[in-house]
Amino acid sequence: MAFLNCLKSTFFIWFLLLVACGNPAKKDKSTANPTLAVNDTIVEKPIVVAANRTNAYIPLLKDKKVGVVGNQTTIIFKPSAEDINLPSSYVHLVDSLLSLQVDIKKVFAPEHGFRGVVDAGEKVKDGVDSKTGLPLISLYGKNRKPTAEQLKDIDVVLFDIQDVGVRFYTYIATLQLVMEACAEQNIPLIVLDRPNPNAHYIDGPTMEKAHTSFLGMTQIPLVYGMTIGEYAQMINEEKWIDGNKKADLTVIPLENWTHESEYSLPVRPSPNLPNDISINLYPSLGLFEGTNVNAGRGTEIQFQCYGASFLDSTQYSFRYTPMPNFGSKSPKENGKICFGKDLSEIPRMSEVSVQWLIDAYTNSEDKSKVFITSGFTKHAGTQKLQKQIENGDTEETIKEGWQADLTQFKEVREKYLLYP
Repeated sequence: MAFLNCLKSTFFIWFLLLVACGNPAKKDKSTANPTLAVNDTIVEKPIVVAANRTNAYIPLLKDKKVGVVGNQTTIIFKPSAEDINLPSSYVHLVDSLLSLQVDIKKVFAPEHGFRGVVDAGEKVKDGVDSKTGLPLISLYGKNRKPTAEQLKDIDVVLFDIQDVGVRFYTYIATLQLVMEACAEQNIPLIVLDRPNPNAHYIDGPTMEKAHTSFLGMTQIPLVYGMTIGEYAQMINEEKWIDGNKKADLTVIPLENWTHESEYSLPVRPSPNLPNDISINLYPSLGLFEGTNVNAGRGTEIQFQCYGASFLDSTQYSFRYTPMPNFGSKSPKENGKICFGKDLSEIPRMSEVSVQWLIDAYTNSEDKSKVFITSGFTKHAGTQKLQKQIENGDTEETIKEGWQADLTQFKEVREKYLLYP
């Protein structure tokens, strides 16, 4: 009897330990931000963008003539900010550096301009920033790469632009050309890293060399799962700069961020990406940019819907009429009733979908109207995708054809990751 009582007591003690500590055989599979235990309470550490890590890069700018590559996303968050989505919670990096007596000589502006109000594809003009009086040099006008003349009075270039992790989003092309220009002129380049809201997966067709353009300068997948700082390292070490040159590159990393971290952008990275849903859907719906189908431009749910006047109205309950608005002076299907789908309530995606392209093509009353062949190929990076959709291939079959290239890319990508 004494033995049984002892056995019961031992079992009871082990039971209490298991309840108190949790099942030791199960590991926490959470992929949220790194955490900190405070008084037995798990608290997420806040993500710190590189721009806020001033002690890491201000010394590199001391007594230097600085050129900044930036736009409206080039911001520093105020330490007292409770809600980073409020304009009062951040200050532009250029304004901050000027207040610290950093000698900024000029600002280089990418697509959409320094203040981020220019339509997609619209040329950006050189000028003078009305707030600071700094010269503005367009990298989306006469030239997309800084010239030797434009860099002649610059000692160091500081690059800080919010990316969204999609190959045809042109900020990474701007990065590559800036790196090339800096390598040619022997000017150091500092990249301030920012979270990639689509870094939690890798998917889509890989760019084929024959179709490279400003919408895709290197042979990477449509969604490449890297921050702009990680990607800069890949450009450098894989010798993608023309002439196999390497830039004198310094990447200032993020703090407390992982590739699985969800991150809400406080500022539109471009006029037609107004919220988290549009940014998450952009890899898939951005493929409609190479078609005559409207993907929400000219509405308030940009890249959260698709439709066209030439789609079969009997197949869709959703209707909308694109009209000129902020970021879209002349949207596709302007003023026409479009029949299509509203995707604004869809859960967060972790893959590229081509099912919506297949749906639009299948339900088009005039299939010759769908694809703008050259434009679609530039966005997709391959001629195969259009042919597969026209041939009636399923999404599963199409995506199977991506896998070998994706596996190869992941192996290369692994070498340049700065975060788990």
